[in-house]
Amino acid sequence: MDIKIIRSANRRKTVSAEEVEGTIVVRAPAHLSDEELAPLIEKLTRRLARRKKKETLDDEALHRRAQELNRQYFQGRLKWQSTRWVTNQNKRFGSCTPAQGTIRISHRVASMPAFVRDYVLVHELAHLLEPNHGPRFWKLVNRYPKTERARGYLMAVGLENLEED
Repeated sequence: MDIKIIRSANRRKTVSAEEVEGTIVVRAPAHLSDEELAPLIEKLTRRLARRKKKETLDDEALHRRAQELNRQYFQGRLKWQSTRWVTNQNKRFGSCTPAQGTIRISHRVASMPAFVRDYVLVHELAHLLEPNHGPRFWKLVNRYPKTERARGYLMAVGLENLEED
């Protein structure tokens, strides 16, 4: 994607970016050198890409995948109302409200490998049968063969995010 830099003497501190007709337009203070601006542009470009990805999350595809996993690991016996992506879960990867039959998956999971997305869905599906994280719950979740690998991945992501704070 093309990048257009607009420098302004009026702008003192902030650097901003937006996508305009397929071009990333960066507005920056005139005094910033290209070397100082480069890492900021990279960061803002990543942020725009994440934002764009959030906008294209497909709830129907997520629900279909949950139904497939229900058939594969729960013999199709689970019933729930909705499965959807949400952008307001920053401290957890997913949540389930069994009484309402709703499963919500954090938008952050969308950019993770498929085996991790599947694990998070299986985890939340298991809550439809077992609301707590007791032994019966983990027995259900462990039907998914990549549970340990996915949990390791999520732990690493969690630690990485803690280091960024």
